[in-house]
Amino acid sequence: MAITLESPQSASCAGEQRDLSSRAAAEAYIGGVCFKLGPPALIGAELEWLTVQGECSASGRSAAPRPQLPALADALGPYAPRSIAPDSPALALPGGSRVTLEPGGQIELSSAPYGTAVQLCDRLHEDARLLRELLASRSIRPVSLAADADRRPKRLLRLPRYRAMERAFGGIGPFGKLMMCNTAATQVSVDAGADRAEVTARWTALYAIGPALVAAFACSPVLRGAPPGAWASQRMRAWLRLDTARTRPPVLDWTDPVAAYGRWALDVPLLCVRRADDDAAAPGDGHDCGWSAPPGATFADWLSGALDDEIGRRPDADDLDYHLTTLFPPVRASGHLEVRYIDAQPGAAWTVPVHVIDALLSSPAVVAEATAIGAPTAARWVDAARSGLAEPDIRTSAVELLRLAAAHAATEQAARAIESAAERCRGGGTPTEDDAENIGAQTPGAAP
Repeated sequence: MAITLESPQSASCAGEQRDLSSRAAAEAYIGGVCFKLGPPALIGAELEWLTVQGECSASGRSAAPRPQLPALADALGPYAPRSIAPDSPALALPGGSRVTLEPGGQIELSSAPYGTAVQLCDRLHEDARLLRELLASRSIRPVSLAADADRRPKRLLRLPRYRAMERAFGGIGPFGKLMMCNTAATQVSVDAGADRAEVTARWTALYAIGPALVAAFACSPVLRGAPPGAWASQRMRAWLRLDTARTRPPVLDWTDPVAAYGRWALDVPLLCVRRADDDAAAPGDGHDCGWSAPPGATFADWLSGALDDEIGRRPDADDLDYHLTTLFPPVRASGHLEVRYIDAQPGAAWTVPVHVIDALLSSPAVVAEATAIGAPTAARWVDAARSGLAEPDIRTSAVELLRLAAAHAATEQAARAIESAAERCRGGGTPTEDDAENIGAQTPGAAP
């Protein structure tokens, strides 16, 4: 996620401690860089779309070829990410968003941070409009689906990180490649909190409300290549199943997430190890896995010297920073708190979960009330992804949380849209483009 929500003071404090001479030092370092302290003031988001080039067939909205990388680079011009155009200036779009690309060709807008959800949504709408215009110049279209129902997973990006990732996940099951290539999400980022007590409260709330919001915004019932089974969110199913050590931290046992996140992160197996002989420009995959990590080895193992023979050096702070980007919990600590559990929404409906998260974290009292509502279903991630709103208690939590969010929304328009989503959830319905009709214009990033 390209969003950075931090204050200059907290950033400088984190930068003072880059010593990894011991496990305790590494845990302290993680606490400093992953939880930047300061009064909550900013919100950001990342929107992802599947992409197609040419006309879709009548069989499905994603039933068309994936774009060619040169065509994507040409279409994006100076906004192209360096993953597909190494010499690109990779400029931000006028609204502040940066364009990035996922391994299967999914395109992302990573917003700048803003002081209000209204500002954030306005700027993302502007950037989505320009993005669609740029892509259309090469007959490329973004498709607002959370899971690809029509195409088998195919990795377009040949970077060594993704080769190592595909190899590591491939030894576990099919969900790693499906996640990498065939899913898309709506992600929301918020400040961590002013002090450890507030960080704990906000972190706990985001996890407590997670399963209910997974169900409220689930809209990916079909994912081609997934094992048989009826799931409300096949995208979340993929995340929960691809590597449980990496995607399911034991947060219900965490009374101090700042300390616990550091302990957990060091004990997650290494996904990859960056090598000096970077072969990112290699023309094909073959069986080259120069960035692969010793199977089952953790960052703590590397730090302790247990991997000296295999890797040949001890890790430094840059290695730890990189390792932290390979952790994929439902809420990730990245200086700010990154909510990763919401499906990509149809049309402009992504504005609704943005306003919901903003409202539910709007004050300590609302945070406490949201936590209490979500607590009974806080551990039911799999049930929420599988059955969604068909689970009565999860549906009840979802409706109550959305009504709480509507009561504390920043604008009347947002409140009406959230209340409409609450009514949809009460009836067991799935998100539609109409969910956002009370907030603003439909985003041009959605497929027709």
